[in-house]
Amino acid sequence: MAIASDQFFAESGLTLAPTIVPTLLMFLPGFAWSVWLPYLSATIILVIGLSALTKDFGHRQGLNKFVALGPLFIAVPMAIFGTEHFTAATILAGMVPGWIPLHMFWALFVGTCLIAAALSIAARKYAWLAAALLGFMICLFVLLIHIPNLAGAPHSRIFWVVALRDLAFAGGAFSVSAAQKDAWTPVARNNLVSLARLSLAVLITVCGVSQFLHPELLSGIPLERSTPVWIPAHLLWSYLAGVVFVVAGISMLIKKRVRLAATAAGLMTLFLVVVIYVPLLVSKPSDIGQGLNYLADTLLLCGSLLAFAETQPDPFALNEQSSEREAASVIQAKAG
Repeated sequence: MAIASDQFFAESGLTLAPTIVPTLLMFLPGFAWSVWLPYLSATIILVIGLSALTKDFGHRQGLNKFVALGPLFIAVPMAIFGTEHFTAATILAGMVPGWIPLHMFWALFVGTCLIAAALSIAARKYAWLAAALLGFMICLFVLLIHIPNLAGAPHSRIFWVVALRDLAFAGGAFSVSAAQKDAWTPVARNNLVSLARLSLAVLITVCGVSQFLHPELLSGIPLERSTPVWIPAHLLWSYLAGVVFVVAGISMLIKKRVRLAATAAGLMTLFLVVVIYVPLLVSKPSDIGQGLNYLADTLLLCGSLLAFAETQPDPFALNEQSSEREAASVIQAKAG
């Protein structure tokens, strides 16, 4: 009853659920279907998302082209995690709180919801509703799983990071929904955006400080795994990410240059995906817990930050609109 991630698969590995997925998929060569399926679902959502993005992407300039990728960078990881709710159903069912019945049902139900949300967001069909429901569901994970974990171990750095991470992911989903202005009243939209801003700002500030305290850990969302020594300049990326995250987080908290701060943090995270997590994935393509899930987690943070940036006014676009209005006024005055 949670988003599948590296935190849950690090030691236990994947267990098959052959009664859930047709055994026909087991003919795939090289890897077991439990490895192929997350990659397949990610590829499908990526293709759908890029196809839906084509028109909007062509009209954007500069950094706004990256901002437009935010929802897609949320949809792809959600498809991966949703698929893992079927390929690793036993593990995920074990995470459902003991007082809730039908553990396996909830694990599969959440997986279905994650995949459906990923498809809706990528295809831009009822994305505002799917993203809002996704954010609400992730908030339930925080309430039902992470807060009880924190109550039992309040000094655990990992529990705090995981709880703040999932709350920030909910903020990313709310940002995708809030970007559809016509779907919300101004008050409701402002509440969603404020929640997203605070959750993301707190997370990246905490992660930024953690990068200075534990520079040996993987950059982005530092959990337990150390950066492999074969990653070039791995300590440099930790400190660089720490600086960008802390500055961007503080800027977002005090509402100064919020769009620029969120975009900078999102691009920093995307850079980490490229220089650290893609090489990690290539080195261990069949290890979902130690490869694909780390990349998906970090890409999801990137998407959440960029999706939030989309909810903020674009100062460059506003300046262009003002210039156009002034030019139109001048023309009208001369004509009069």
